[in-house]
Amino acid sequence: MRGLTMNRRERRAEGKGGVQARPQLAAPATAQNIETLFASAVSYDRSGDFAQAKRLCHTILDRDPRHVPSLVLLAGIDQQAGRNRSAVRILRKALEADGFDATVHDTLGVAYQALGQRDEAVRHFSRAIACGLGGLEQLIKQSAAIGSALARLRGAWPRRLQLAELLGDDGLGILAREALLVSVLRSVAVCDIELERFFTALRFGLLQLANAQTPPAVEGAVFELCCALAQQCFLNEYVFAASEAEADLAERLRQRVAAEIVSATPPIPFRVAVVASYFPLHTLPAAIAGQEWPQPVEDLITQQVREPQAAAREREAIPALTPIDDGVSLTVQRQYEENPFPRWTVVSAVKPTTIAGYLREKLPFASLSGIPESAEFDMLIAGCGTGKHPIERALLFPNARVLAIDLSRSSLAYARRKSREVSLGAIEYAQADILALGSLGRSFDMIEAVGVLHHVSEPTLGWRALHSLLRPGGFMAVGLYSAVARRSYLAIRAAISERGFAPTAAGIRACRQDLIGRNQIPDSTDFFTISGCRDLLFNAVEHQFTIPQIKAFLAEQKLSFLGFECSSETLQLFQRCYPDPAAIADLDSWHEFELSRPRTFLSMYVFWMRKPLD
Repeated sequence: MRGLTMNRRERRAEGKGGVQARPQLAAPATAQNIETLFASAVSYDRSGDFAQAKRLCHTILDRDPRHVPSLVLLAGIDQQAGRNRSAVRILRKALEADGFDATVHDTLGVAYQALGQRDEAVRHFSRAIACGLGGLEQLIKQSAAIGSALARLRGAWPRRLQLAELLGDDGLGILAREALLVSVLRSVAVCDIELERFFTALRFGLLQLANAQTPPAVEGAVFELCCALAQQCFLNEYVFAASEAEADLAERLRQRVAAEIVSATPPIPFRVAVVASYFPLHTLPAAIAGQEWPQPVEDLITQQVREPQAAAREREAIPALTPIDDGVSLTVQRQYEENPFPRWTVVSAVKPTTIAGYLREKLPFASLSGIPESAEFDMLIAGCGTGKHPIERALLFPNARVLAIDLSRSSLAYARRKSREVSLGAIEYAQADILALGSLGRSFDMIEAVGVLHHVSEPTLGWRALHSLLRPGGFMAVGLYSAVARRSYLAIRAAISERGFAPTAAGIRACRQDLIGRNQIPDSTDFFTISGCRDLLFNAVEHQFTIPQIKAFLAEQKLSFLGFECSSETLQLFQRCYPDPAAIADLDSWHEFELSRPRTFLSMYVFWMRKPLD
């Protein structure tokens, strides 16, 4: 646990801007600001001078008892020394100061796991994920148990390891104690090839155990781990590859479990969990939902049977605001009816704010005068998909009246169900085509269309339709594919077409294995789910843009460019290259910057603009 906590503290300190060299405190602490003091504390911590680090943290807390980074650093020092109960007490104070801080929940998870309180550890790790904890895959790999298994996989690759070889003498028990692993498996699709191979091998080993005439007793934390793996497989839409022999073995187990469900002898819960890691449980007889199961299986049935049924019921209540008769729109609609995107489960924990507060954080150098601080406002999410975006916006902006539209009723039904889960009745969902929105007869203070206009037949027509709905002084965010950044994807898409991979689950699984084997893995988290991979590489329609094209459209429509949403690292690099403060809103400078660094907008351009007040 010592190495784990140290790695976490070092990683966080980099994010806080800690300095590398050991500090020389030339001036008394009272003459320094809190930011400088904390940077010095981080440096002392890194150098191993924990007493000085603690002294500086306490100096900061004397001035600001709610300074969360200092509380987290103090707790980390205690964890490093094995004082986990003390760390928990400190971190509870940090939670009182900011319950939305992912690092606080993550550090609490580490402390509770060290104390053997697994359920508490899972709870805080899950909350950390909801609060936006990053680098999950690397954090999982820091575990000694998982790191050892990955090393065995690498040493034997491409030979498939049996379960005993994969896990070593410790077996499933030590793996099941990894609370972060369980939390991640239940919450988000894991986006890492090494871990995918590990989970694929683990799943196959469990399948072999489940097919034994008398399977071993699988209970407690080990059983929860098996169910969490099944939840992960459902989240990634069963993207993991399986050989023909493995698929046959899984199908035989499914048939056996299906027969037992309708018989007088219910199936062993472990076998149900293993089936759920290969097939969604709604493919089994409906009687499964009416039988009594251990809670982990109940959770699986809720995820894989009850929730899809609830989403199906939601479809009928979705109104249609516009006709959908454009040929390209109909093609795109079919894709997202078959594969609603994205599939997600965790509702992000966000601090409520105002338009002004949000934009000042996202665009710290933009001119944002005249923004209402707290008034109610109308917001349109165009191309809302499965609802993650509008739900986060409704939580972020409690004063917003949100209309969320999409072509796909399947996506909208998923979104409506997720909104009900968190009791968000303020979001209005409707089916509509962006190209036909000019006839809507409504207007909005804020419009967001991220990742949608590049999938319509005439993107600029769709953009103009959205602009026509924006009130004077209103704000619009648009996300568009970059022609510069997408060059590598074009080569992959051409190879997919040449090799004849179909946009089906089986075709996408085969395509992924082909790309992995050729070491042509796209640098995108979308590669790790079926619907994401289809959206990324098999999309029926895709347009790409350049910054000069964006500039020309903004000039034509008399929209003011406010800035790109980008990482702090990208922003700092841009400012070093273009130190003139006015350059941040100069699209010509950004075009030069992107040409010299083609991966800058690998995901897409996401940028904000404003309509004139008059």
